[in-house]
Amino acid sequence: MPTTIRSYASYVAVGDSFTEGMCDDLLPDGHYQGWADRVARALAAEHAERAEQAGQADGDFRYANLAVRGKLIGQIHAEQLAPAAAMGAELVTLAGGFNDVLRPGCDIERVERLLADCARELRAAGATVVLFTSTDPTRRMAGSARLLPTILRMKAFVQELGRQDGITVVDLFSAPCFDDRRLWAEDRLHLSPEGHRRVAEGVLEALGRPATFDWRAPLPAAAPPGRTERLRADARWLRAHLGPWIGRRLTGRSSGDGRPPKRPELLPYS
Repeated sequence: MPTTIRSYASYVAVGDSFTEGMCDDLLPDGHYQGWADRVARALAAEHAERAEQAGQADGDFRYANLAVRGKLIGQIHAEQLAPAAAMGAELVTLAGGFNDVLRPGCDIERVERLLADCARELRAAGATVVLFTSTDPTRRMAGSARLLPTILRMKAFVQELGRQDGITVVDLFSAPCFDDRRLWAEDRLHLSPEGHRRVAEGVLEALGRPATFDWRAPLPAAAPPGRTERLRADARWLRAHLGPWIGRRLTGRSSGDGRPPKRPELLPYS
């Protein structure tokens, strides 16, 4: 690996369900794996190899994941930013704001301000910061066209932040693979294991690692589902996912209420 690529010995993931890893494969401890865990595993292996080559006894790579499902950007700012900055990790991934965008009456100026504050404070703590543009839900979800103007504004804002020193952006919006429902779980909001695998590759590529596959490429063509199958899938989705989501919105509850982060401390990753 070229020596110009920066090595990382510590990594903190900050955000909501996207970063927690919802709907990826389950780990032995009952938590979802997620793309952030996949990134940590790759960087840990790389760090251990470098340490061995340098003859260093301590090859531990440290990783924390503070992300919790359902969190809005204000909650990420209030609950995760200070602990993440205090950890002093060399790398931080920051994804937030899409839960805000999904809600009617989203204050997009506040979302942008808080996201920028998070990025600025994490950079001040010495971290390389990775941000994300949202995927485009309008290419796969009926009824999501109302979100597009706000998503496009957020995309432009994040890309502008990415021009700052020490901040890089993974552009998911422009990747055609995310138009494919096979990269999404049954709830249509969270990534499938294949989706998590591709986001992890996108992060590693943004950090300068050589590509192991083209994470943006569409999946092989598959026969589209028939009308009956589509109607049954829509009915399951309405009953199992959309209905409960609306119920939580109406009652002011969140799927993450009372849920702690899955890796709240910056500890050796294995």
